[in-house]
Amino acid sequence: MLTMAAALNAGLRKAMETDPKVLIMGEDVGTLGGVFRVTDTLQKDFGANRVLDTPLAESGIIGTAFGLALRGYRPVCEIQFDGFVYPAFDQIVSQVAKIHYRTQGKVKAPLTIRIPFGGGIGSVEHHSESPEAYFAHTAGLRVVAPSNPADAYQMIQQAITLEDPVIFFEPKRRYWDKAEVDLDAAPDLALDRARVVVPGTDATIACYGTMVATATAAAKIAADEGHSLEVIDLRSLAPIDFDTIETSVRKTGRLVVVHEAAGYVGLGAEIAARIGERCFYQLEAPVLRVCGFDIPYPPAKLEEHHLPDPDRILAAVDRTLAA
Repeated sequence: MLTMAAALNAGLRKAMETDPKVLIMGEDVGTLGGVFRVTDTLQKDFGANRVLDTPLAESGIIGTAFGLALRGYRPVCEIQFDGFVYPAFDQIVSQVAKIHYRTQGKVKAPLTIRIPFGGGIGSVEHHSESPEAYFAHTAGLRVVAPSNPADAYQMIQQAITLEDPVIFFEPKRRYWDKAEVDLDAAPDLALDRARVVVPGTDATIACYGTMVATATAAAKIAADEGHSLEVIDLRSLAPIDFDTIETSVRKTGRLVVVHEAAGYVGLGAEIAARIGERCFYQLEAPVLRVCGFDIPYPPAKLEEHHLPDPDRILAAVDRTLAA
């Protein structure tokens, strides 16, 4: 049994053992092992030349890593908290995301940017955000979010091997969730494929990151009430595996999209539009969204009112089943 933090640590370790060009860099990732201890002991085992403690300057972290990626290295950057990524936003969307297109494929940027995201840990301002839509909207970036330790272990390794830059969102509320992780198993899914985690027939719930556990809990409650919900873990936010969602919706006829980021122009809106186009004649009800509210991320004491919970998900399920 491993926590998600320990599974990520194991995945990073294996990537570094496999390829000497893999570097880790970020604030406090070395001596401290990261705020969430995801990089614990890696500097001790691989040395300060491969696990680098950087200054408190996110634009400098990404800018330096971008240069290293252009020279053949595979940097893995840690942004300590989601709200700290914005100083590096220009580097990511203006340089990292565009270099492949700008050079007509001649130059690649195999750079992985790890970002703990989401709420639920009672942290202070700027330490809980859900900025995934910014990056999913940006052409040239892959955006992924594991929801459990086993996927975290495999997906971090898959991300590092890609020639594309990857924004790797880690649901910080799930860092301490434990599950079985086979350290010798090969990945069972490509990085851009979704996973059906709970099969069902009455309605589909599409979600990712922290919300997968929440939606699974809602599905268990619904089962006790006689309703069969299919829960899909998107895993990849750019690109999105619409084929898996479409297959499910053609079976269930109903779709609820869940994420804790704000609803306005969020991932749920894109999924609703695409599935509305692809499954118009199979949908028995409008696609519904259960999201965080369209406000700045609230103070810690108000998080529980902002974050979607099983009750809000089940209320949406009741609405779609009644339609």
